[in-house]
Order: sequence, then C-alpha cells, then structure tokens
Amino acid sequence: MTTPPPTRGRIIVFGILFFYPLAGVTYQFLHYLIGLRKLGYDPWYVEDSGRWVYDPTINDMSPDASRNIAKVAPVLEAHGFGDRWAFRGRYPDGQCYGMTEAQLLRLYREADAFLNVTGAQEIYDEHRACPRRIYVESDPFVMQAREANGDAGSIALLEAHDTHFTFGENIGAPDCGIPKSRFNWMPTRQPVEMDLWTMGPPPAGAPYTTITTWHNEGKNVQYGGETYYWTKDREFEKFLDVPLRRDVGFELAVGVDEATAARLKAKRWRRADSVAVSRNIDAYRAYIEGSRGEFTVARDQYVRPNTGWFSDRTACYLAAGRPVITQETGFSKFLPTGRGLFGFRTMDDVLAAVDAIESDYAAHAEGAREVARDCFAAEKVVGSLMARAGL
Repeated sequence: MTTPPPTRGRIIVFGILFFYPLAGVTYQFLHYLIGLRKLGYDPWYVEDSGRWVYDPTINDMSPDASRNIAKVAPVLEAHGFGDRWAFRGRYPDGQCYGMTEAQLLRLYREADAFLNVTGAQEIYDEHRACPRRIYVESDPFVMQAREANGDAGSIALLEAHDTHFTFGENIGAPDCGIPKSRFNWMPTRQPVEMDLWTMGPPPAGAPYTTITTWHNEGKNVQYGGETYYWTKDREFEKFLDVPLRRDVGFELAVGVDEATAARLKAKRWRRADSVAVSRNIDAYRAYIEGSRGEFTVARDQYVRPNTGWFSDRTACYLAAGRPVITQETGFSKFLPTGRGLFGFRTMDDVLAAVDAIESDYAAHAEGAREVARDCFAAEKVVGSLMARAGL
C-alpha cells in the first residue's frame, strides 16, 4: 500500500488489538490509524502492557501472545502498518514483537503524542517521554465514578495524561448522570473509515442482527449507593418479545448457556456463533453487510446516566448502509435520528422504528450511510479530536 509522506507529526496509538484479537476491536483501531494517516500524521500502533492476553483458541488469558500476533499483524501489514507496530509483554518471560525494545524506546522519545484509546495502556516512565499524552475513553461513567469514589489507581492514570476525551458526549449536561470530575473531559466518538465498508442491498430474508456478549461479570460500578451494571442481558430481557411482535427476522450473534438458548428460541430469536463471526475482519464485515440492519441494546452504565455514548460496532452498521435501532443513551441530542438511525427507550419505540424502516427500506439504508459519512467519518472525527488537543 502506497501512502503519502507524513507532514504533521508522529503519533502512537495505544490499544488492545493483540490483547483481545477479535474483529470488532481490530476495526476500532484500524479506523484511528487510517484516519490519522489520511490527515497527514505518521501513526504507530503499540501495546506495552503487564497484562496477559486473551487467547480465543483456549478461551482464557495467556502469557503467550504469539497466536494473537500471528492473527493481527497481517491485518496491520495489509493496511500499510507492517513496520509500524509493537507488542511488548511486560511480565516474566514476556516477549517483544514487531519493533525491537530499542526501537520502541526510541519511538517514545521521538513521538509527538500518544492516544491511549480505551484507556487500557498503563503509563510507565518511558511513556512520559511523549510530550503529549491523550486519554480517549470509550466507556464513559466508569472512570468518573472511580474518581468520585477516590480510587487512587484510576486517578493516577488520568493524571498521567494531559488531555481527556470521552465517548460520553452528554457529559456535563444537566440531564447527564456522569459524576463531576476535576478533569476537563471533551466529547468525541468512534471514527469509521468509510472506504472499509460497502453498501448494497441485503440478502433476501436477512434479519436484523447484532454481535454481542450476553453476560459479563466483574465490571459493575458502585456510585452514590447504587450499582451500575455492565452486562447486556439485563437490557435485552426488557425487549425479548420484539421478534414476536413484528414479522421480520431478528438474530443475535452471541454465546449463551442452554437455558438462555431455549428461551431465545421460544421468543423466535435466531442465533449465530459470535466467535465465528468475529474470527477475522472479513467474516465480521460480511456478517454486518449481510444483515438487514442492527437491533441492539446498550449497557446500563451508558443508559441510566444518559451518557450520550454510541457503539463503535453500530457505527460500522451505519457505514455499511444498514439501518440501526439502538437503545437510547442520550445520543439523539448529538446525532440525527429518524432516517436510518433510531433510538428507543420503550417497546413501542422499537416497534415504531421497525415499521418506519420497513415502510421505505431503501431510504433508511441510504440515511444510515449518510449518518456514518456525516457524523463518524474517520477524518472528521479524528481531525476534530486532534485539533482540540492542539495537534
């Protein structure tokens, strides 16, 4: 891939590509890297963490990152980043892949800034050589609640950055329950590289789909005497009857236990294998582009505080020209809804959205693509973030 020479500075993107090598995550970071390059920056991808990686082949954490490297590195190479990445396992017997350790340390000294996307990268002394350290929070509410609760580790991580962005676009508004913070959080959203997604008519009989995890543990947050939940099943339970109420297909790409599978089947939900769908970027893209649209919920941590959060996966559905019906988090204050994108709070909202889309599918498919182009295009989103960061 031939790319123009950079003109604006060397930027490190920290993330979780190798830590969690599923396709949705891969796209999330590709969109940042390609967006930065198109804007004239010189982007590099780095993971330099004390965490073991999640290895999908064993469905467990592992200190051996080699299988994940073998899976993800070719994607970076295919998109022109083959010599611009590094993974270093900062744990006993952890290995360094991509760049050598000497090259990595030199990169830290020579880079103009880093973007800590998802905030997953721990900050070590050598990282502080970067003159600009930017935190990009993809999961609003959690860090602000931890700060409010006096969590020293979270506060120290935030203090190690000079600029802070959040996907909680409603932060600071009177109707937003994100706890007040002493850090200046600026709103942003997930960028999408439009050229990676193509629009065409869905296959006959294609259902509304989503790719998700049914149940999560260990990520709930306590704040103000209440529990704010991370798991998706709590929200899906409220809308399980949707396939019984409208005669169009609905499918979840999700792993569940036998009892839950039986309940979903009784409610006329189809199911796909989420691991198979996410095994590589081609399968992931094909699944989204082979859907009629997306119907999904959001986590309680985004919904109840009215954060304004919006899903990076849902932005991909929009980019593929797939109409979206997604649970309201306050995002409709910032994104156009009613043509290709619908927010809902009640079952009646869902049914009305289905009826609207099915009454003129072509118009809503085009509307979805327009929302992605106008609101999520990587050059616009990343360009705005970098300009506000003074870069």
